[in-house]
Amino acid sequence: MKVYQGLESFSTLDKAVVTTGTFDGVHIGHKLILKRLNEIATRIKGESVLLTFYPHPRMVLQEDSDLKLLNTIEEKTELLKDAGIQHLIIHPFTKDFSRTTSLEYVRDILVNRIGTKKLVIGYDHHFGRNREGSFEHLRDYGPIYGFEVEEIPAQDIDDVKVSSTKIRKSIEEGDIETANNYLGTAFPLSGVVIGGEKLGRQLGYPTANIKIGNDYKLVPPNGIYASKVHYQGKQYIGMLNIGVRPTVNSEDAKRSIEVHLLDFEGDLYGEYLQLQLFKKVREEKKFESKEKLISEISKDEVRIRNYFKDR
Repeated sequence: MKVYQGLESFSTLDKAVVTTGTFDGVHIGHKLILKRLNEIATRIKGESVLLTFYPHPRMVLQEDSDLKLLNTIEEKTELLKDAGIQHLIIHPFTKDFSRTTSLEYVRDILVNRIGTKKLVIGYDHHFGRNREGSFEHLRDYGPIYGFEVEEIPAQDIDDVKVSSTKIRKSIEEGDIETANNYLGTAFPLSGVVIGGEKLGRQLGYPTANIKIGNDYKLVPPNGIYASKVHYQGKQYIGMLNIGVRPTVNSEDAKRSIEVHLLDFEGDLYGEYLQLQLFKKVREEKKFESKEKLISEISKDEVRIRNYFKDR
């Protein structure tokens, strides 16, 4: 997959099969659209193109928005690559860009810049200034500008009963398994390992303290999670702790994201780790002593190893 930072860096194609949108989460509803996109591109010997935007439009147009996203742009890029898209255009979304009319969007961007011959969209898709553009507009513009448009029917998408909003709600409640069913894959969490207080090492479970590089990334509630960690082409089972570690920290301790890699030895400082979350094992709680905390962590290890036995 080729990635382009902005429309200006993209060279017009002869047979572009295009879809557009934010695609946050790249969930199973999105994958339905992407599957159709790739099918058409193969059939007409064209190339699949996805035009997406960064930052998320709501973050630009609603300055007081506290929207949290399912993916960082890096995570979304990887998921789209896995979906088989050939060209990904990440265009900066600004207030100026938001004033682009539906006609300008179709004529100048989809047709003249990208070279759209076939456009695939989800039902109720809107675009252009004040979301004025609709499927009806596209159907009218098609014969004029030489492209065809296909709308994925409402029934096809509704049958999967999924939306990014539903997934966010599940994650905010710590229901990772439901979120993963909607996503069609495990919820990702990634970042760089930074120095910590080395409290995990004192407990016999050294952890990698992960810094999430984006404030907009949705992080699940405090607790212990069964996860998998991808590092240097290998995969490890991870015991992930999100929280303030109340047994060993003061009440005003900052929230941290730490993972212990089972059956791993080595220094991870400065390394980039990709995590996949599978299940919340238990709530974070304060124990009466370090000894009781260590005992509970050892039980967490058993629970998590057993969880992944058949996975």
